[in-house]
Parts: sequence; C-alpha cells; structure tokens
Amino acid sequence: MRLSGRQAVVVRPFTQDDSVAALTCLLHRAYSGHAAEGRVFFASYQSVQDTAYRLGRGECWVALQGTDLVGTVTVAAPYEAPEGYPAGDGSGSFWQLAVDPAYRGSGLGQRLLSLAEERIAALGSDAVVIDTSVEAAELIGWYRRRGYEPVGTWQWDVTNYDSLVLRKGLAPAGCGR
Repeated sequence: MRLSGRQAVVVRPFTQDDSVAALTCLLHRAYSGHAAEGRVFFASYQSVQDTAYRLGRGECWVALQGTDLVGTVTVAAPYEAPEGYPAGDGSGSFWQLAVDPAYRGSGLGQRLLSLAEERIAALGSDAVVIDTSVEAAELIGWYRRRGYEPVGTWQWDVTNYDSLVLRKGLAPAGCGR
C-alpha cells in the first residue's frame, strides 16, 4: 500500500523489540478525537502497563511506515468475555484497533480490520464480537458497512459511556467470504 508517495506501510506482529510506550502513545493519538467529544475510550488514557496487559491477552499486530508506528490491532480467539457480555460462545474479538490520525482515510483501518477478521478465523472462531460507544455514530456506521450487527449493550467500568456490542459471522479460515 502506498500513501501519497510515502514508503509502503508494513503490517507485522508486535515483537519484544517494539516499544509498548510508543504503542501507548499511538493509542492516545488515535483515540484523542473521541475523548475531545466527551467519549472517554480506555485507549485514550490507558497507561503503558495497561497496554502491556492488553497485549498479553491477545495477538498484537502493528503497522509501520519506515520506523513510524502508524496503526495497530490486537486479536484473540476465543474471546474471554465477562459474564453477561453478549458475545456468543467461541467468538473472537479484537481491541486497540487504532490508526494514526494522519493516516485516516488511507485504507489502513480497513486493512487492519480485515487482518483481525482473518486472524480470528484462523484461530478457530466463526464470529467476531466487539463494542464501541453507543454515541460513536460514525464508528458504528463504519462497522455496520463492514457487516457488523448490533447484538446488545454493555457498560465497562473504565469508560464513561454505554457500549453497543456488535457481531459479525466469519467464514472458516481458508474459505472465501
């Protein structure tokens, strides 16, 4: 993928040589717009320790342009949802999907979303479940245009909003969708 004559963006697994602090800064930048609108997503303020913990719960992928960290997503399948969360047995999930604001509209978010879905299917789940602020209409619309359907609501203790839980069925790994 080329972005305005820049070097290609490379997506690869996060490694022990990558910086959790730099990843945390990317998350803060990517979610700052939501925070400015009053939606306090956990990723907009989480600590480096929180980021490390969340990385340890899944498989983290990073997008780099040269040495610049410009995107990320963390996936897990099956997803260990809290009791009562409307996930469905065996669903996978992703979190910390983030694109540097300078790369919005470049297709990088879609590329990371597709990767997350592919990895979740490869890990054996036939569905993805995620959530976002019920107030994030533009984000909900983005997910709905990509096949996600509302299945319930949830309230996390680290956010200041109710979440809309969205689900998308996946084709088995290796099969067309």
